[in-house]
Order: sequence, then structure tokens, then C-alpha cells
Amino acid sequence: MQHEPNEGAAPPLGRRYEVDGRRLFLHRSGTGGPAVVFLPGAGAVGLDYLNLHQRVAELTTSVIYDRGGTGWSDPLPLPRTAAETATELRDLLRAAEVPGPYVLAAHSLGGTHARRFSQLFPDEVAGLLWLEGLHEDWDVHMPESMRLVNSTQPLPDLDEEQLQQFRAYFSQMFATWPDELRELLVERHLSVEWLHSNNHQRSNVPELAAEIRAGGGGPDVPLIALTGVGIDPGQALFMSDEELRELNESKQKLFQAFVDSVTRGEHRVLEGAGHSTLHTDRPDAVLEAVRDLLSRLR
Repeated sequence: MQHEPNEGAAPPLGRRYEVDGRRLFLHRSGTGGPAVVFLPGAGAVGLDYLNLHQRVAELTTSVIYDRGGTGWSDPLPLPRTAAETATELRDLLRAAEVPGPYVLAAHSLGGTHARRFSQLFPDEVAGLLWLEGLHEDWDVHMPESMRLVNSTQPLPDLDEEQLQQFRAYFSQMFATWPDELRELLVERHLSVEWLHSNNHQRSNVPELAAEIRAGGGGPDVPLIALTGVGIDPGQALFMSDEELRELNESKQKLFQAFVDSVTRGEHRVLEGAGHSTLHTDRPDAVLEAVRDLLSRLR
């Protein structure tokens, strides 16, 4: 299915770069390396991480961007393979003249793209910051009701009450953003096109996991994985308290196993942080992890 964003709307920050005949949004700040690149989740765009981007830019080069077919990048048929999105990111970073190797900061669905990037371009990855990224072994650790095949179902249309709940959710998430940007992001996140993009992007997650499993190992680089064990307000609209507790327990097992698979891994559990809001619930903890990774790499 073709996702058609507003091609005429210029991004409020950053710019679009020409990559393989299409325009892709990227915003970079700061200097030095290794550059930290934020890979958004399925329901997120690059500017959702502006709070971290600005602070990371005080330490090194920081990059936020939108995958093709999302946010302020040009339309593309969705879903896509992990190899397509990983190669697209590499080409975009080259077009923007951001030299590698990179610290990939992967959130939610962005985890599959970071894992594939690491497999395809191992020499261009300096480290990984795992913000509850989607890992190919998800089903190994999750109860049957939460397996990947269930996440391919489209989210139901929001009624007026749920729409207002989501408006409050996004308004709180972007509370510290500049007023005009906050209002723009809230409206875009509630738009039909962005809601559909969220559904389409994650509609092939079992295939993405299989692609990563078939891709072989990635580089053994420093890894810090962050797991939030708070209640995610977005998930709470569709899951019971018992399901949320079970999910949090299973996530900790999954990400601990991921950390144990590398020689320089560390797992940090964050109280009071939800899955979608980890970067706004506990920005200081995320920034501390970035600092620690950069220190180890330098």
C-alpha cells in the first residue's frame, strides 16, 4: 500500500537530501564523532527525539531522520525489508556527509533496521544504544499472546475519546518542545496518513525478524540496552495491567539475553519509563548511556 504524506510541506528543521531519486529528511547538529544516529520506532519520526538530539549534540554529532514513506520524507510503498531501510540510511548519511562509524540509537521498530545495518555494514558501526529496539528473538521470550504475528494487526480506528487521550499523550510527550513544533507534531501524529504509516510499517515484523535471523551475526561492539518497566500510556489504552506487567518481565529477559550475546554489553532497567516514551520519561538516563558509550569508544 502506498503511503502518501504531504510532499509539499517542508520540514520545520533540518532539510531533505536526494537519495535514489527521492527526498529524505535529516537534521544534524553538533560536531565530532562518532556520530549518534537515532532510528525511530514505527509510530515515531526523527523530530520526536529532538530533546535528546539537542543534548547529544553538545557531546558529538547527532542525527535524526525520517525513513522513506514516513514523516517529512517522500512517499514509498510500505512495508519494506530491513535491508532496504538499512541501505537507505547508509546512503542518506553519505549524502549528508556524516562520516562513520556510527553509534546507532535504535528505538522499537528501529531495532530491526539497526540490526540489519550492523549485518550489512559492520565496519560502519561503532556501538549500539538499544532503546527497547525490536529484536529478532522477541518470540523466544514473549508469551504466545504477544508474539510478533499479533503485532501485524492494524490498530483500530480511534473514537473521539481515544483521539483526545492520544492528543493529551502526545502533548505531554512533547511538552518541552518549542510551541509551534509541539503543535505541529501533535497534529501530524493524529493525522490519518501518519496513523496509517504506523500500521503499514509494522505489518511485516515476523518477516523482518526472519530476515535478521538469516543475516548472520553483527559486529561485537559496545552495547547498552535500556528497558523501561513503567506503564506506557499508549499501550495502556489497548492492554490490561496484567498484560503490561507480563510484557515488562519478558522484555527484561529478552534484552538481558541480547546483552549477554556480546562481550561489551550492559543492561540498564529504568523505572518509570514506558516503551514509546522511554526517551521523554527518562532522558537523563538515555543521555548518560550515550556519554558512557562515547567514553568507551574514545
